[in-house]
Amino acid sequence: MAKTFREWIPEQSYLLPPSVLDWVPTDHLVHLVVNLVREQLNLDSILKSYKEERGYPPYHPVMMVALLLYSYSQAMYSSRRMAKACRERMDYVVLTGRQEPDFRTIALFRSRHLEELKGLFVEVLKLCQKAGLVKLGHVAIDGTRMKANASKSESRTYAKMKKADEQLRTEIEEWFEKAGEIDAEEDRLYGDDKAGEELPDWVKDKQKRLEKLRRAKEELEAEAKAAAQAPPDPSRTGHKKKPTGQPKPTAQRNLSDGDSRIMKSSEGFIQGYNAQMAVDAGSQVILAQQVSNEGSDVHQMVPLLNQIRQNVARQAKEVSADAGYSSEHNLKQLARRRIRGYIASRWKTTTRRTQAQRPPAKVQGYMRAMWQRLQQGGIRSRYRLRQQVVEPVFGQIKHARGFRQFLMRGLDKVSGEWSLLCTAHNLLKLAAAVQ
Repeated sequence: MAKTFREWIPEQSYLLPPSVLDWVPTDHLVHLVVNLVREQLNLDSILKSYKEERGYPPYHPVMMVALLLYSYSQAMYSSRRMAKACRERMDYVVLTGRQEPDFRTIALFRSRHLEELKGLFVEVLKLCQKAGLVKLGHVAIDGTRMKANASKSESRTYAKMKKADEQLRTEIEEWFEKAGEIDAEEDRLYGDDKAGEELPDWVKDKQKRLEKLRRAKEELEAEAKAAAQAPPDPSRTGHKKKPTGQPKPTAQRNLSDGDSRIMKSSEGFIQGYNAQMAVDAGSQVILAQQVSNEGSDVHQMVPLLNQIRQNVARQAKEVSADAGYSSEHNLKQLARRRIRGYIASRWKTTTRRTQAQRPPAKVQGYMRAMWQRLQQGGIRSRYRLRQQVVEPVFGQIKHARGFRQFLMRGLDKVSGEWSLLCTAHNLLKLAAAVQ
């Protein structure tokens, strides 16, 4: 007796039209994202920006927001990959209701509403708070150096900019002088179909290069002038010379992304940004996040503490951070907020493998008191929570979800991109808690 198989007829039509919502399991993440965006998130700021009544109706902004949030949770950041998924993946068909926005539409929507999309971080965080995921018993703070969408080789010092500016200007001026002497050979040089006024490609490229150099040089000069006119910052320690208003010859600026900086990371020196976050120890929910183009972490702690208070209307009971955040000013701010801190000092404390190294006698106040606290706690100190709380979150974003380089350029856009990543992370934590 021959084996009987189920019929396979790809061209078979449905007798009754199916619902796309039935094409994925009811506990799938896409259902949560759709319901969350439609019912829980306040998207009035995006919806109100569409005032023009003429023209073909655009894709619904709520659907586009859901598409971005879900894509970031699925480690999909390219607008082209999102557009392809809308055509080919069943979960994306459910999310969009079988609509297929192209990659330009997705990219333009993300770029246009990047500032409004930042606000989704706080809204999703408040939903996490309602679900009981925000404990604020212990909060760990840390930063990671993330590559910018720019090459390190495109960075130039102020001295090299001045030299290249003069060299390029001289070359272009020489070409114009030479062009005036060879009018009789225009037909041979430019062809019969051109007027002879067009610039050769190599001149166009050098002119663009000259414009980039001039912009970068002007930015450095404006930055130096602003630093000279700004009042002293009490949080800035040390005895540096008063700014002169002129850029140092070694001051650098990248021609592709002028806001990015060369920073030291575990992979060596990179052209990038300093991405910061504060993470709740109870659930690994991100409570605060920001991006800076400063290589040092020491000035990032207070803004993160202020953001925690603003986002969840409460302050953490304990905060831990590595030695990059250790300063008298930061420890004083923790004391003023009545937060018990566990900030690693620059001097080794006693562990099984290392011997205690006392801070110099001139180091007193909060920094010596912090060193003593960690010394007394030893391997049982609450500082041990820092690594197991915040480091896995960076691992999930950079390794598990594959985001290791920003796609956009400029500090404002990069900040929006990092906010979307942190929102997607909290969304996954919320989904795991409610499902």
